Amino acid sequence: MAGMIRLDKFLAEMKKGTRSQVKEAVRKGRVTVDGAVCRSSDFKFDPEVSGVCMDGEPVSYARMEYFMLNKPQGVVSATEDNLHPTVISLIGDAKRKDLFPVGRLDIDTEGLLLITNDGKLAHELLSPKKHVDKVYFAKVKGTLREDIVQAFAGGITLADQTTVLPAELLIESSYEEAGEPVCEARLTIHEGKFHQVKRMFEAAGGQVVFLKRLSMGPLTLDPKLKPGESRLLTGKEIKVLGRV
Repeated sequence: MAGMIRLDKFLAEMKKGTRSQVKEAVRKGRVTVDGAVCRSSDFKFDPEVSGVCMDGEPVSYARMEYFMLNKPQGVVSATEDNLHPTVISLIGDAKRKDLFPVGRLDIDTEGLLLITNDGKLAHELLSPKKHVDKVYFAKVKGTLREDIVQAFAGGITLADQTTVLPAELLIESSYEEAGEPVCEARLTIHEGKFHQVKRMFEAAGGQVVFLKRLSMGPLTLDPKLKPGESRLLTGKEIKVLGRV
């Protein structure tokens, strides 16, 4: 159950305007609760029991929302930014205004990003103690150290002497591009240090030129989602995430 909530708070959370705007709408009689005009902004009700309309249109309620986004390049993992579009701006069918990205992907990194307002779940997924798996596909230029797979498996030391946890590296292909060695690899890490994947490959002699997150814990990017597209998580996906 959602519990009792103030009418103005409910309308603001459901993106019907700022707190002052929805208070004005309520005052002018534009809002009904269970069919009756309500002019009291501090009126409390249970949104999972009562129906609310604004200007004759039903205001649907979502206590929690969970979206899977295939983050494209050029978009920042933030709720607001003055220079670049944000991942939140890509979630066009969200009901709530308090959504946020769970963790961050660099502006030039693509792939799976969970968008929600569930702070408890976000904490569980991001907690260093949980060591939640994150799987990335990377295209890397340069001559990598020959023992890179074993080095990553043992926990590599980065250029600034930061040590990272053991990680699993699978080299999927190796070839030359413009006379330079290139490899495509899948890397599984169990933490999320700043620019970690890029810094790991740099410490091994390579430069990441393309990076895409494929999964986070039990959640795998839907192959049907093109960059910039999102969808609600299924009930099964939410349930599995809750067990992390």
